[in-house]
Amino acid sequence: MGYEVTWYQFTEHPDSDSCWSLSVGPDGRIYAAACAEGVPGGVVKVVRYNEETDSLDYLFAMDEMVDDPFDSERATQCKIHYSFAPSMSDGVMFMASHLSGPPIDEPAYSPWRSWHDEKKCFRGSALLAFDTSTDEVLWWDTLLPKEGCRCLLHDEERGLLYALSYPRDHFFVYDIKRRLRRDVGRIGSINAQALFLDRGHRVWTTDDYGRLVRYDSETGRLERSPYLLPHDGAYQTGWHSVFYDVVGSPDGECVYASTWIAGPRLMRIRPNEGEWGRVEDLGPATQGRDLTFPMAKLVDHCGGLTFAGDGMLYYGASRWQDGITDARSAELGQMEGVIWRLNPETLEREEVAVLRRPDANAQYVSRGAADHNGDLFFGHVGRPTPVGIFKVHMPADRKRENAHLPIRMWG
Repeated sequence: MGYEVTWYQFTEHPDSDSCWSLSVGPDGRIYAAACAEGVPGGVVKVVRYNEETDSLDYLFAMDEMVDDPFDSERATQCKIHYSFAPSMSDGVMFMASHLSGPPIDEPAYSPWRSWHDEKKCFRGSALLAFDTSTDEVLWWDTLLPKEGCRCLLHDEERGLLYALSYPRDHFFVYDIKRRLRRDVGRIGSINAQALFLDRGHRVWTTDDYGRLVRYDSETGRLERSPYLLPHDGAYQTGWHSVFYDVVGSPDGECVYASTWIAGPRLMRIRPNEGEWGRVEDLGPATQGRDLTFPMAKLVDHCGGLTFAGDGMLYYGASRWQDGITDARSAELGQMEGVIWRLNPETLEREEVAVLRRPDANAQYVSRGAADHNGDLFFGHVGRPTPVGIFKVHMPADRKRENAHLPIRMWG
């Protein structure tokens, strides 16, 4: 019998059309980004799951906290995109905004077209420090002028934040204490959707062609692996096989990752072994299909990787009826999101839940997290608006206290 699932819609933010970021905070509670990127003047609102009321609390609108009003006629602070990053020592949750939402008087926004437009150009990714114990915004800064933050990572021991910018796909280092940023350089043209940190404080991501990219703070330089990550060799070259989601194992010895490409694959990476780590191909994350037809990544997708209190890896993967290739043309009920449990010891996979909204399909999971009680939460991207998040109730025998620890330090 499958795990019980509850749907929480962003009813107090009716323009919300995506939930790209979902994370557990340093307080063990679940935070999510109610994004509004498809509507002129749309903004992101930060929400938190309230276990006492079994509902969502709306904490603040990003534009109000960072002095960048939705009606400024600039591109808006419309979303937080894989950019929650906790700080355990002081209970702060860092978050950074991303672009795509059009100005209030425009139907769409292009960062390339508006790069030199002083009136319309996105002001820049806003980095915000939120105190989860007092519910106060402590400070904010412009992290990336003119650009959005695709993903964020916190190296708490060294007091540094790392970010990938969009649209230029540059790698940035931000010194929290000094409030200074440094542009290390360009990676490529296709942003990876995740960064991760190893035991040696090296930061890892991927480039356009499916190669690992590593930043070493000792040398201050980006390095590129000569090896391609796993992909379907029957029809793929490795291009666009960038990280979509990465989660660290509880013992800190390896990470599990999924790729952002049609035919996404799961892999296990041991970054501390050998010159470029050891990469294990765990195979396709989704079903087989007719390769003579193109497939949208909104249909063929895997995300939401998270470890639960039982030590198992859980993730969301899409499932669709034969013949569906584009999410926009699919009828309701023809796609669904399946939550899988993977045993790290045996690599056995088992379906444990199906995500269904009362009014629509829910095949696209963005991020997942376990709260301090041991229940799982998953962000949803899709139609119609508003979107929301799912709670997957873990069986009592699979829960443990403080199941969110060790906490994930990247979005």
